[in-house]
Amino acid sequence: MELVVGASEATMRSLLGKLGNLLAQEYALISGVRGDIQYINDELASMQAFLRDLSVLPEGHYHDNRSKDWMKQIRDIAYDVEDCIDDFAHRLPQDSISDAKCSFLVTKMYELLTWWPRRDIASRIAELKVRAQQIADRRNRYGVNNPELHCDSSNRPRARSAAQDIAEYQVTKLQIIGIKEPVAMKTVMEDLEKWLTEPRPDNGRAVLSIVGFGGVGKTTIAMALYRKVSGKFGCRASVAVSQNYDQDAVLRSILNQVSNQEEAGSSTESSRDTTASREENTAEPGTKSTFIKLKKAPSLSLLGRNDDKTPVRQQETMDYVQLRQELKRRLGEKRYILLIDDIWSANTWLDVVIPFLPDEANNNSRIIVTTRFHAVGSTCSRGHKNVEATSSPRPGNNRVHTVDFLSDDESQNLFNASIPDSMKSADRDKELSSICGGLPLAIVTMAGLVACNPNKTDCDWSKLCKSLFPDPVTTLNLDGVTRILDCCYNDLPADIKTCLLYLSIFPKGWKISRKHLARRWIAEGFATEKQGLTEEEVAESYFNQLTRRNLIRPVEHGSNGKVKAFQVHDMVLEYIMSKSIEENFITVVGGQWQVTAPSNKVRRLSMQSSGSKNGNSTKGLNLAQVRSLTVFGNLNHVPFRSFNYGIIHVLDLEGWKGLKERHMTEICQMLVLKYLSIRRTEIAKIPSKIEKLEYLETLDIRETDVKELPKSVGQLKRIHSILGGNKKTREGLSLLQEKGNKTIKNPLPQGKTKEPAKKGFLSQEKSKGIMKSLHVLSGIEIDEKSAAVATSLHQLTGLRKLAIYKLNIEWGSEVFQELRSSIEYLGSCGLQTLAINDENSNFIDSLDDMSAPPRYLIALELSGMLYRLPEWITSITTLNKLTISITVLMTKTLEILRSLPSLFSLTFAFSLSAAKQDLDKIKDILENNKLATDGEIVIPAEGFKSLKLLRFFAPFVPKLSFSDKNAMPALEIIEMRFKDFEGLFGIEILENLRGVHLKVSDGAEAITNFLASDLKDNTEKPKVFVDGIVTA
Repeated sequence: MELVVGASEATMRSLLGKLGNLLAQEYALISGVRGDIQYINDELASMQAFLRDLSVLPEGHYHDNRSKDWMKQIRDIAYDVEDCIDDFAHRLPQDSISDAKCSFLVTKMYELLTWWPRRDIASRIAELKVRAQQIADRRNRYGVNNPELHCDSSNRPRARSAAQDIAEYQVTKLQIIGIKEPVAMKTVMEDLEKWLTEPRPDNGRAVLSIVGFGGVGKTTIAMALYRKVSGKFGCRASVAVSQNYDQDAVLRSILNQVSNQEEAGSSTESSRDTTASREENTAEPGTKSTFIKLKKAPSLSLLGRNDDKTPVRQQETMDYVQLRQELKRRLGEKRYILLIDDIWSANTWLDVVIPFLPDEANNNSRIIVTTRFHAVGSTCSRGHKNVEATSSPRPGNNRVHTVDFLSDDESQNLFNASIPDSMKSADRDKELSSICGGLPLAIVTMAGLVACNPNKTDCDWSKLCKSLFPDPVTTLNLDGVTRILDCCYNDLPADIKTCLLYLSIFPKGWKISRKHLARRWIAEGFATEKQGLTEEEVAESYFNQLTRRNLIRPVEHGSNGKVKAFQVHDMVLEYIMSKSIEENFITVVGGQWQVTAPSNKVRRLSMQSSGSKNGNSTKGLNLAQVRSLTVFGNLNHVPFRSFNYGIIHVLDLEGWKGLKERHMTEICQMLVLKYLSIRRTEIAKIPSKIEKLEYLETLDIRETDVKELPKSVGQLKRIHSILGGNKKTREGLSLLQEKGNKTIKNPLPQGKTKEPAKKGFLSQEKSKGIMKSLHVLSGIEIDEKSAAVATSLHQLTGLRKLAIYKLNIEWGSEVFQELRSSIEYLGSCGLQTLAINDENSNFIDSLDDMSAPPRYLIALELSGMLYRLPEWITSITTLNKLTISITVLMTKTLEILRSLPSLFSLTFAFSLSAAKQDLDKIKDILENNKLATDGEIVIPAEGFKSLKLLRFFAPFVPKLSFSDKNAMPALEIIEMRFKDFEGLFGIEILENLRGVHLKVSDGAEAITNFLASDLKDNTEKPKVFVDGIVTA
């Protein structure tokens, strides 16, 4: 097996930077220590160069055990040196001496008070120097060969240049995520879909088991079927089980999905009364035009909202017996469809699934199961009545469907579809696809390898095929899959290898946020600034590389066209997990893995909920060197006291309900912490001692009970992102300020700015660092008591994103003036994202009068009561994403916006939970807006050249009419959520429209049926989705 070096090199790179900083601190070192540190620095730099040489060998060559053992020694000493430096950083008050203009007396006092910790660190450094010498000598003593002796220059790895990273960053493709459909299975899919929807003779429940080798496409088939037929059932739920599962979590997931649908569709009678009518309209000759209109609006309960969270909280505390009984009761009243993905054992079906299913009822319910094992599939399709399973499609029987490997032609077609047209080569593609044995996962991964190596010749690829598989491949076994993944992994640059291995922290099937991952990569030191690129841009370039190589699979795109979330295929995750274990890079406790506890130190710990009582126990693990802790699920215990607080860099506790106030006090002792997420926990207060976390870069407290931040946050000199509030409820985070209010004698003249007063959460002398370091401030609230805070915003010249979730200020007040001045100033400093929700102050209307528009904006959101569109908006040529209040929706607005050259998504929105008087007001405004264009909003022809996503999220959506096929010519998706909807006209003429997504739960059945009927005669009809389920 190839030696893993990517993670070790990343550690080395981070460490060498820290050693350089330490050598620069004259005052901090005891005599003689400087020489030891310099020696360690030089020795490790040489070792890092040697590691690079070890990273690539010709195909068919492998490292011997001596090389592997020596590399592990390098890794261990690198970690230990870094731990020593981090301990040094938090034991000595460096800033107090370095920032001050120290007198001779102060310097001597500092040396006296810190003599003992400096002496202790000096002793540890001397020991580490000896270890470094021994490791260097050991390489020669035991004959660890220089890679150059057996690797010619043609096989040498090429260093990844900054230009390559810049190019990779720039290829970010803005797109709408498509629905992944099975490859070459149209006939089979139609047959299975028919089988699922046809009633059984006895109207009883039926089970479809989909069986096949890992990576053959079972889940893709099951999900496609689930999406297509779910709309025909009363309720639906899907869940992944896998090998080592938590049975309570499985049942709770299904119950939550079922209960949420019940609450969303509780007004059944109003749903039945909702009707739709078709109004024929005059159109040009030869053009079919249809207008869909609701006569009666769905009620608020049909919008999928769950304002009453009590039932969900009760479900969180239910035990297995209660969950099983509640689920059995709820399912017994409905015709349901369930998707249970990746069952590994027949006992899972018999002991977990069967007990919660209702007794056989005449309701034609369906269950779809996927598994790798035929015996398991047969057991599932027998149900609990010992019905004989059959692979024949006879109606009335349960069914086992085996997914076969792709044929040669199908394999080549999939390969060709997975690489750019400019890189296709018939002979090469045929040869490469043939070694993949018809396995889709192997095919797309190999295609990704080709896509990222445009300079390789067909001869190079032919040699690769022969080295991987000397004999012809008919079907691919697990060893063959590993060879292909080895080949793709070894081709990665070392830094991207590290980023890929890091994904083994996440559980199987986990939907991973791209932004969340990027922040963690940066905190771990894996993505660092390079010439011409920021840390965030480097992280994005790495992500793009993994996506192009098909090692990760995007599953959700944001409204800005970038990937919002992705998943890692189970087989790829198993592969990188084995690599991580080999290098002791990640240690997973609990979850769906059966991993032997490491015999050495734990560096990065992932704790995952497990069905076993002892499945998430850390007993026997050495946790003193843990530098990264991630918690998934509701664990009973996290061993905080076992950690060395002085070396923890990353603490991700998102969703852990066991987090208490006392833990926050302990967290404030983790003095080198860079990343802290307590999102979706029940914490209500951030201690003022958070100021001690001087290395903190990311603070994520979204969707917690934290309502305000202490003013000591202003002392976090390296803070990059503060994420707070709740975007769904629009609850904002208050920033505490010092006592005393500044008064403004005269409002500022238009376009003028003034120096900010020394008040607010940045007013202290130690707050200077945050002024340039803070790039993201999201989820805050500004009210009449926030004058100093509004002024402080003026100082955040490095700010790139500002999101104000709640405004409660008066027109023309002090806060009003200060906030407007700050926003105008930040817009000239490089602000890229601005979001303001203003429901009653008319503040966002005042932005129209700004003398200088925020010319660097990429994303703009002005929600709430907006009465006029800012005129300067058309001058922002970089604007990619625009969200504005539906109160300005009119034909004139669309005529103005159509000139924006880069606009990818346009959203008109207003809160669905607004007060009744606001709803009436909105409806009156929109009625008036329609009067100017004969009672409808007309989307004009021409313009909107880049627009692919159009969204309406509001209580009332007026009649919309597309005037011409050139109106929004690139539009692919229309999304709508509403209480009252007048209709759409002319969507059938939009040539690129792929889908209409209605997020109105079960109450949309009438309108979607009529809409589907109107589209059925079009050969290129867009699909209609209701809550993600295909209806047309």
